[in-house]
Parts: sequence; C-alpha cells; structure tokens
Amino acid sequence: MPASTQDYLYDASLLPQELAALLPSGLTLRPLASSDYARGHLQLLTHLTSAPDVGQDTWTARFKELQAVNAAVPSYFPVVIVEDESDRLVGHACVFLERKFLRNAGLCGHIEDVVVDPRMQGKKLGLKLIEVLTVMSEHLGAYKTILDCDPKNEAFYAKCGYENKGCEMARYKK
Repeated sequence: MPASTQDYLYDASLLPQELAALLPSGLTLRPLASSDYARGHLQLLTHLTSAPDVGQDTWTARFKELQAVNAAVPSYFPVVIVEDESDRLVGHACVFLERKFLRNAGLCGHIEDVVVDPRMQGKKLGLKLIEVLTVMSEHLGAYKTILDCDPKNEAFYAKCGYENKGCEMARYKK
C-alpha cells in the first residue's frame, strides 16, 4: 500500500516536480515515509555501507526524532525512489542543512547516503537523486551544496556538476 502524504518526513511540495516527472515510468520520487522500514529502507542502504537491521522500533524512533527536528527547524530531507509495482524502495539520498555563522549566517547543503538498488542501476536514477537534492538545497537557501564520495565515484559526481575541492578526513570511534 503506497505511503500517505501525512506519513512523510517533510512536505512533498519541496520536491522539484519538474525533475520528479522525469523518472522512468513505474517509479515514484517522494520524501521518506514512516512506513518505509517495511519497504526495505535499511536493505537498500546495505548497498552503500554497513546498515544492519536495527529493527522496526529503533528505525521508527529515529524517524520520529527526525520529524521532531524538522518540526523545530527544517533540516533533514531524505528522498526515496519507489518501484510502484513492488512497492519497494530502489533509490535513496538525503540533503541536510548546516546552519553557519559565516557567509552572512548562511546555509550549506550536505548530500549524503546516495544509493540505487543494483538491479536499477544504469537508469540514471543516481543522477536524478543528485539533481533533485541540489535543486532542493538551493531552493531551501543554501549558498553551496557539498558531498563526500569515494574516489572511484568522482567521475559520476563530476557528471552531476560537482567538482573535487579537496580531501575528506574522518575519524571513526574505536
């Protein structure tokens, strides 16, 4: 059963409809919904990185946390692509807004967690996700939109209009 618009993490009108309409037939672009655990959200994310199944209760608690954050200060905008026939998620990406003191107390958009189900790759769905999130970030007021990627994906992101501006450093908790 398709998700109801009242189950979405944020108002679907923020999605650029002109880009959503360009998806191949049988696919729908929309915000992440409270019922997407059952549509394989975590299973989809395993194609990107470690995403063990935390269980529906923990997933739902995190979703409600993000709803509360967005109710206070809209910040977190995950987008999913749903395969209509199977009612399963086949694409996911997110943009979140960082509130800065510099650049006239500006906003910086960060794109994260871009993943497309391997059986759907080659349909330019990753490109569509990046285009949608970039437009959303700009419409939400970001002065720039950035993302980190594995060097092997640099050519893909260059095709999306992004350029290498340095290196990413990380320290993971031990």
